[in-house]
Amino acid sequence: MTGVVLKDIKKSYGSTEVIHGIDLDIKPGEFVVFVGPSGCGKSTLLRMIAGLEAISSGDMYIDDQRVNDIPPSQRGIAMVFQSYALYPHMTVYDNMAFGMKIAKAPKAEIEKRVKAAAEILQLTPYLGRLPKALSGGQRQRVAIGRAIVRDPKVFLFDEPLSNLDAALRVATRIEIAKLKESLPDSTMIYVTHDQVEAMTLADRIVVLSAGHIEQVGAPIELYERPANLFVAQFIGSPAMNILPARIEETGPETLVRVGGRTVSVPIASTPDLKGAAISFGVRPEDLTIASDGNGLIDGEVNIVESLGEVTNVYIDVEGSEEPMVLKLQGVQKIDRHAPISVTADPAKMHLFNEKGRSLLYL
Repeated sequence: MTGVVLKDIKKSYGSTEVIHGIDLDIKPGEFVVFVGPSGCGKSTLLRMIAGLEAISSGDMYIDDQRVNDIPPSQRGIAMVFQSYALYPHMTVYDNMAFGMKIAKAPKAEIEKRVKAAAEILQLTPYLGRLPKALSGGQRQRVAIGRAIVRDPKVFLFDEPLSNLDAALRVATRIEIAKLKESLPDSTMIYVTHDQVEAMTLADRIVVLSAGHIEQVGAPIELYERPANLFVAQFIGSPAMNILPARIEETGPETLVRVGGRTVSVPIASTPDLKGAAISFGVRPEDLTIASDGNGLIDGEVNIVESLGEVTNVYIDVEGSEEPMVLKLQGVQKIDRHAPISVTADPAKMHLFNEKGRSLLYL
């Protein structure tokens, strides 16, 4: 089993630094997902692990070996790209076997590995077909199979599902989850901008922003205990509601003034924060309608999105530039422009200081 360790990794293009001192320890056998908005550096970081981008400074280790100056072909990695990069004139079998043939592996070993990979990925019936006779999802599975037959130390996935339609993304995501189960000793690093992929596939998620790591943790940890405002609003859909608030009393619990009312939130705060302007957060799915009309936050219904399985209600709230979102299960009858009052369990509320850090982490 192989781990990957990054120590103060930086990447610059000329005078522009795009990766700012990344420290990360990926354990052997882990499935780690890099997420973040476009331009945050996640693909650049993956390409540095692969050896396709030079490291400007810092040290990188794969299987306890420093690999800064080791070429990609000798790092023991296999990469699955966003584009399938299949040879159109070769059959599925030959595409999967090509790397081993170039390495002059024995024919019997090639056949054994290709058939084993095809079985894992349910590609056995298609081994004799050309890529043009396959669906997009099947082509991506061939690209994954080509990586499997190399028996790499580390698998790298660079947004492998982004070229697929919604239905194929779901199906192929399930195939990748099954792949991880069938190869429990393999270390996998996966880049995506899709948080659903991250939440469903990852053992741990690395949230990146502008070349920095914002938080590393298990999917549910990031959802329930975001370290800062960036993570709070990046993880979860719709994004966490954020409202201006003020601390009235500090202590083991914090009294917060928000939406014209005061609420006791079970988060400890220090005396120096008394009177401080902060940000109050609550997820759309943690809000409920106050049946007596006397909730925590009052507003007016602006837009109602009925999606079948859920109904999203956008509420204009005085003092907030962005509408608050209420996420209700199933089909709900909500009138536009009607007054509405919402509340939430204090245990589901989040508080962030003026620098955007969660009070849970102070």
